[in-house]
Amino acid sequence: MRILILTQWFQPEPFLKGLCFAKELRNQGHDVHVLTGYPNYPSGKLYPGYTIKGVLRETMDGVPITRVPLYPSHNKSKIARAANYLSFAFCAMVVGVFMRFKPDVIYAYHPPLTVDIAGCLIGFFRRVPVVVDVLDLWPDTLAASGILKNRTLLKTIGWLAQRIYRQAAAIVVPTEGYYKKFLTRGVPQKKLHLIHNWCDEEALAQRSLSQPGLLASFKGRFTVVYAGNMGPAQALFRVLDAAALLKKKRDDIQFVFVGDGLDSTALKKDASARQLSNVSFFPQMPMNEVGHVLDAADALLVHLRVDPLFTITIPSKTQAYLFAGKPIVMAVAGDAKSLILRAQAGVCAVPEDPHSLVQAVESLADLSESERVAMGKRGRLYYDENLSLKIGTRLMAAVFASCVKRGR
Repeated sequence: MRILILTQWFQPEPFLKGLCFAKELRNQGHDVHVLTGYPNYPSGKLYPGYTIKGVLRETMDGVPITRVPLYPSHNKSKIARAANYLSFAFCAMVVGVFMRFKPDVIYAYHPPLTVDIAGCLIGFFRRVPVVVDVLDLWPDTLAASGILKNRTLLKTIGWLAQRIYRQAAAIVVPTEGYYKKFLTRGVPQKKLHLIHNWCDEEALAQRSLSQPGLLASFKGRFTVVYAGNMGPAQALFRVLDAAALLKKKRDDIQFVFVGDGLDSTALKKDASARQLSNVSFFPQMPMNEVGHVLDAADALLVHLRVDPLFTITIPSKTQAYLFAGKPIVMAVAGDAKSLILRAQAGVCAVPEDPHSLVQAVESLADLSESERVAMGKRGRLYYDENLSLKIGTRLMAAVFASCVKRGR
């Protein structure tokens, strides 16, 4: 099959179903082309080596990529964020309709919803089925994260989402909760496919590190690492509250934050103001360096704010943590909690409850090293048997093939 991957974010951005997915599809015998934007996520600034000069064509590890212009932004400004989404969608739609590559199927990675709009328009004009992979529910995610509060606008976005889901040839969802949610919204069961997310296994396995001294602070204390986006949805100020509680009790536990996001600057200021000597921050780093940091940690943290939407969400870092083979502190209710309990790969805490988080972290710190190693191994085994890149790609390719067959 000839597969067009349409996504606003792609490597070198920290993107889950990016280069590793494209390469695995090629390994399984498919012709793959990527249509994406200039890299600027999550900081909103263009990555080094990139300057927006119209359409850019490049190749990464044998995968042809077409990059289209967009307005680079990822801040709290709703207007700037809208410009970012809409500029990419418009340019991707125009280029996608007229590009030389003739796909059999279009794979549209959502979020944001504007990518799906572009995908469906390209599919309409080129008479190609579109498979929508839903990572975030819109408008639910916008409301839950606090990005958008205007009810009229949220309702309009919800209406657009329903139109997109009706137009799509197939919809891929990452959790059981999403699957049930789509059924309640009238999406036909035959159109839905449950395929769990995986992680960038190749990058995480590299264990490279450009700053060798970075891990020196890990030694001597039980280190809990949070790696990823630091935004309103993650509610990481409650984690700082837990660090403040722990500081009063014991000095052998610390939290390390790795990444960037809307709240990163405010989090650093808050930790400094409270003199939290058991909290450290490190900048965003390439995925091939993150694996080394995860490997050096004693435990890995997942945390989201309290919201009904997040009970049916499994944050993508969960798969990376399972792959890393380290104990996980899961401070997310619902499907994410069930996954960790099913895999016997860690402990769970109540989201946004500093006392519960302290209890969970201490329970891991007080285990023997062998018990924690066994816990991490169970997580890795569960990942290999249920969530791996090869398994997920094979299932995804089967969805593509069924859509192409029905289209013909």
